[in-house]
Amino acid sequence: MKTATLASIALAISVSVANAQTIGVSMTNLDKFREMLLNGVLSHGKTISGLKLVTQNANGDNELQKKQVQQFVADKVDAIIMMLSDGDFGPQMTKIAADAGIPLIYINTTPSNLSDLPDNQVVVASDEKDSGTLETKQVCSLLKGKGRVVVLMGEVFHVAARTRTQDISDVIATPECKGLEIVEQQAAYWSRDYADQQMQEWLAAGVKFDAVIANNDEMALGAIRAMKKANIPMKDVVVAGVDATDDALAAMVAGDLDVTVLQSAVGQGAAAVDAAVKLVNKEKLPRENNVPFELVTPENIAQYLPKSQ
Repeated sequence: MKTATLASIALAISVSVANAQTIGVSMTNLDKFREMLLNGVLSHGKTISGLKLVTQNANGDNELQKKQVQQFVADKVDAIIMMLSDGDFGPQMTKIAADAGIPLIYINTTPSNLSDLPDNQVVVASDEKDSGTLETKQVCSLLKGKGRVVVLMGEVFHVAARTRTQDISDVIATPECKGLEIVEQQAAYWSRDYADQQMQEWLAAGVKFDAVIANNDEMALGAIRAMKKANIPMKDVVVAGVDATDDALAAMVAGDLDVTVLQSAVGQGAAAVDAAVKLVNKEKLPRENNVPFELVTPENIAQYLPKSQ
């Protein structure tokens, strides 16, 4: 199985639409990162003449998302870009699109049936083995290989949450980081509010920790909010997340967040649109098309800040 990087597939500069095409875009839900992902799809779609994008948001309801995709099929869209909430939902979506002969691009979330995808279905995502690994290695470095860690996980059935959490354990198992200890690990469902609540529970229970490693920035920010309410000096705790959202970058500038990892929503969105157009045009693509993660720290944050700052 071959995997292509964003650079190697060079999609963004080579795509053209010979005739008017319509792409259906199905999002499972819209949190901060998913909004950025959708905006990446829409903004790049606008640069391609003759391309129409139709979007649907399932608000976390798998059955609603299924009905929306079935409607795309009924409307005879030329391709479908889909972000799943649950990789195990992939086989159903693959069958619907395959039966209709419509190209399907899974964005961000890898379906459980990856190895069985037909030729006109691909994944555009980032390799999750890099995200949690980059994040945790940096935490290990900042703690000089020793300390107590609490972990905030996304939805436990989500492939990214499982992989990023396993990444944390794998890094801690290495010789240079074996002095780190996970003292608590709980799901906060990618949510700032749930993470805030979970952190309050840990603090009330007297849990002692030196670092918070979260599967995404929203949960890292929720933990920061709870710690600030408890008057914990942020300089005393290393906090790490994933996504490099604008809110996370602002928290890093303020000195509250120490580590994040850029998962390029804009890059994934653009690559998904380009992949859709190429598949409609009967071009061949690798099954997996990876957009690399990038470590973001206070030392290199300037290159990741919004241009207006």
